[in-house]
Amino acid sequence: MIRNRRISIITPVYAPRAEYLGETYKSLEAQTLPPGWEWEWLIQQDGPEGGDLDGHVPADERISLRVSSRWGGQALARNLALARASGSLVKVLDADDVLTDGALRRDIAMLDAAPDIAYTISRVVNYHPDGTTTRFPENPDPGPIPIGALLPYWQHHDEPQVHPASLCVRHEILVALGGWMAVTTSEDTGVLLALNAVSSGYFIGEPGLLYRVWPGQTTTTRASDDERAAVLRLIALRAQELLNGTTTAQAQRDGHELDTARTSTGPEV
Repeated sequence: MIRNRRISIITPVYAPRAEYLGETYKSLEAQTLPPGWEWEWLIQQDGPEGGDLDGHVPADERISLRVSSRWGGQALARNLALARASGSLVKVLDADDVLTDGALRRDIAMLDAAPDIAYTISRVVNYHPDGTTTRFPENPDPGPIPIGALLPYWQHHDEPQVHPASLCVRHEILVALGGWMAVTTSEDTGVLLALNAVSSGYFIGEPGLLYRVWPGQTTTTRASDDERAAVLRLIALRAQELLNGTTTAQAQRDGHELDTARTSTGPEV
């Protein structure tokens, strides 16, 4: 059982695109957590440009708002918020998305009950400007996500099989991996693939997030082809090297256990 019963919600936000932050808060405030648990919401404004967020952030003592000294992109904003996180679990929540009822409760329950699971991912529903919803196209069956399972799919399809915007992860492993990669795009995919290279996860079948699809979202602003290719190459290299290290370490452990078993049973005759 997790002793530190706090979950840290991390939200990077760029002031000119903060119009949905109030709706995001309402979905967070409506969450029902397991007994004894509490949340903190760490909002990191990505630079002082574009004005302040005073009109978008409610007066709630559980909310901590900081402004980066200069614009640095979402990855930097996420990491600055991570540096302030005091919870044992870290939940991703982008400034234009909406949590579904029970999303945090399901994340916490799984990670509290299964110490061998390092992170959870939930089913995501696309949320369109007219209020309609559509399913995220590809998802595995609910259940464990084995180490190394996500990289091959991403390399083949150029998109992850599960949506990184719904990630909930143990604080210590996220910090050990260095948080989010310092890249201009797909930093959320990068951290998900890194996590999957070193640890098992769990896919929750119930929808946990309404992922807003709208013209102002940052994912609609594409990097140049050369830049995007460089980012994706770095993400793949990092994930593969981490996976190689995990595989080597497991092989060494297996060999040690085999040697120990042989020693305990005596020499073969």
